[in-house]
Amino acid sequence: MEGGNIPSLQLQQLPLATAAVSVQPHTDSFSYKENLIGALLAIFGHLVSSIALNLQKYSHIRLAGSKDPRAYFRTKMWWSGLFLLVLGELGVFSSYAFAPLSLIVPLSAVSVVASAIIGIIFIKEKWKPKEFLRRYVLSFVGCGLAVVGTYLLVTFGPNSHEKMTAENITRHLVSWPFLLYMLVEIIVFCLLLYFYKERNANYIVIILLLVALLGSMTVVTVKAVAGMILVSIQGTLQLDSPIFYIMLVCMIATAIYQATFLAQASQLYDSAQISSIGYILSTTAAISAGATFYLDFMGEDVLHICMFALGCLIAFLGVFLITRNRKKPVPFEPYISMDAMPGMQNMHDKGIAVQPDLKASFSYGALENNDSMPEIYTPATLPIVQEQHGSRGVSAPPYRVLEHSKKE
Repeated sequence: MEGGNIPSLQLQQLPLATAAVSVQPHTDSFSYKENLIGALLAIFGHLVSSIALNLQKYSHIRLAGSKDPRAYFRTKMWWSGLFLLVLGELGVFSSYAFAPLSLIVPLSAVSVVASAIIGIIFIKEKWKPKEFLRRYVLSFVGCGLAVVGTYLLVTFGPNSHEKMTAENITRHLVSWPFLLYMLVEIIVFCLLLYFYKERNANYIVIILLLVALLGSMTVVTVKAVAGMILVSIQGTLQLDSPIFYIMLVCMIATAIYQATFLAQASQLYDSAQISSIGYILSTTAAISAGATFYLDFMGEDVLHICMFALGCLIAFLGVFLITRNRKKPVPFEPYISMDAMPGMQNMHDKGIAVQPDLKASFSYGALENNDSMPEIYTPATLPIVQEQHGSRGVSAPPYRVLEHSKKE
């Protein structure tokens, strides 16, 4: 009797055990292999994207400094950069289908490190060894910290894996932790948008917080879309589900608005500040979204969570040091030399300072009041050939030369 009851008990407990496996994180070696595949795809994608952007930038600079009449999109170098950019973005997109969201997002520090290394290698100026180390010591330290942080992220990253089926995504979408997170995010987003649009609060933190909140939804939908495509390729079709197209539309919409706010921020602030602050805010928001939507840290012990947080902090510090060392744009100087203006004739051999007319529409270097200047600073008008420097049918404003005395 007892021997006959044991198989029946095992059959009754089997469905419960299999149901529990779907909600608990995997602990076998295959799940770690998926983490490694996703991390390598993300690193490869960010590295190739960084090379592609620098390649396209170099093609623009080379065309601007030459007499080549071709447009940039007619050069092989620009198209090579575009091909590499698409390849890198596909690699990053594919990585979300294998590894957890909280592991993939911080790995974007690889692109910052790659851009810094490429900038140092292809630098045009010739520096002495001491000057070179003194100038780029922050970049070297930042790159080292970013590499250490990336290693900690990959080693102690969350190991929760779940098949991105339409049923699982729908269940996460209506779960109360994510609904509460979405409510808080919508309230914060509306408040920030109100201060930005109505109160003209054009602070960099406000703009990049808007970008980070939109980016957190972008990465959530990207993982859903990429995961459903992978499951469909493996044999279980998911592309006929309405949730797939809902996630796809949300992904495109949030990415477009995110790019819009980034373009507005780039017009007001330096790219180095945008890179460092944007990386910190976007990574924090994306990890929070992944922890609430996909439950990335469910079942993880305290040690792994603390080491993962330490890796994020080290990566944040490394990115901050790298971007802090970038060159700031040089503002317009009040006086310009004729030798520094490409395409114009050298009007004086002595290199006397020249400035535009005060009454001209574009007078970035004009003095506020020239009438109170001494007689030795009286400007002299020089004629300018209209065919070379004037626009069609409009007379170009004359340039005024300031002749300084020998006593000065």
